[in-house]
Amino acid sequence: MSPSMEQPDRFRGLQVTDLSVSAGRVTLVAGASFRLQPGELAALLGPNGAGKTSLLRGVIGLAPRVSGRASIDGEDIAAMTPRRRARQLSYLPQNRPLAWPSPVRDVVALGRFSHGAALGRLRGADRHAVERAIAACDLDALAGRPTSTLSGGELARVHCARAFAAEAPLLIADEPVAELDPYHQFRVMDLIRDFVDRGGGALVVLHDVALARRYADRLLWMKAGSIVADGPPSETLDAARLEQIYGVRGRVDGERVDILGPL
Repeated sequence: MSPSMEQPDRFRGLQVTDLSVSAGRVTLVAGASFRLQPGELAALLGPNGAGKTSLLRGVIGLAPRVSGRASIDGEDIAAMTPRRRARQLSYLPQNRPLAWPSPVRDVVALGRFSHGAALGRLRGADRHAVERAIAACDLDALAGRPTSTLSGGELARVHCARAFAAEAPLLIADEPVAELDPYHQFRVMDLIRDFVDRGGGALVVLHDVALARRYADRLLWMKAGSIVADGPPSETLDAARLEQIYGVRGRVDGERVDILGPL
């Protein structure tokens, strides 16, 4: 393994209470409530269209809330200034377009802007944070390459490194391992696990149920805009749950999860 991230700043918890998000007359998230504790990795699971991305965007204040509140250490995230929010949480969205083909190192350095870093003039803690993130995501050989020359999987690792470089105490990531090969899926999840084990918190959308079972402390199951179950894998993951959420036949045997096919 490459060097791990620095110790995250003190984090006392994320509290989400009765959060609802809508688009016009369509309810995307209905009354979601949960708490994320320090040292906890929660995986958000559910089929396409369940409201997972809308929930994340509502939590961090990027989607207008119909009702409810999301706070870090008692402070409403939606009321934070952009810079304050960036210091409190690092957000890795599902869609990560780049406006121009910047070098990999410059894209990773974007994660330090909330700390006052200037592109091309990284020094001290900012430079070390960027280099740690590059090494941790196995990007040393690509650091000088334009992002336009990278594969989809390589680019996904660049965006993960950008999120890690921020070294915020809370990580919210929407499908962080999408487009990654199995080896780098494990590498990225190992980094997130290491981050929370040192006192941070992480809320991560995953589609791989087995990966969620392996790494997450808690599973938040969504369907049709609602959280229908919330608890550790040992209590919330079984064949009946896979049928309820995804409409598939499955088998759960210890840490092994097999998807057998549609109902």
